[in-house]
Amino acid sequence: MASNPTGCSVEARLIDWPAAHAMTQAAARHAQQLGVRVNIAVVDTAGNLAAFLRMPGAPLHSIDIAIDKAYTAASFGMATSGWNEALRLHSEAVRQGLVLRPRFVAFGGGLPIVEGGHRVGAIGVSGGSEDEDEQCANAGLRGLGLGPP
Repeated sequence: MASNPTGCSVEARLIDWPAAHAMTQAAARHAQQLGVRVNIAVVDTAGNLAAFLRMPGAPLHSIDIAIDKAYTAASFGMATSGWNEALRLHSEAVRQGLVLRPRFVAFGGGLPIVEGGHRVGAIGVSGGSEDEDEQCANAGLRGLGLGPP
């Protein structure tokens, strides 16, 4: 984001709906290959839902978890699977308090979406194991020709 020297606003890059939709499709195809049923959420950099796909039979509780994984990855710009290690570097108060924050997810399945060095959103997948969810999220990134963050 570049600051505006003449005003009080900044420019923001956000994922567009065709890309968000394509990501959910790519992630769902990968889930189908794995034999799991998942919920897939794509959010913009503000954490607003840009696309959502629920495979029939995916766990209902995983709807909100997928959205929250994407929200967490967008908020911090890091994979949700990295939080276990990252929290070890912080005080006990941070380790205990951060995980209690609403919508914060500290397990695998959420990835930031980075295009040309700019974070434009995030994808969250829930319904399989942590590893399966992260594989599906990565498949969503690959569906746009993007690599892991």
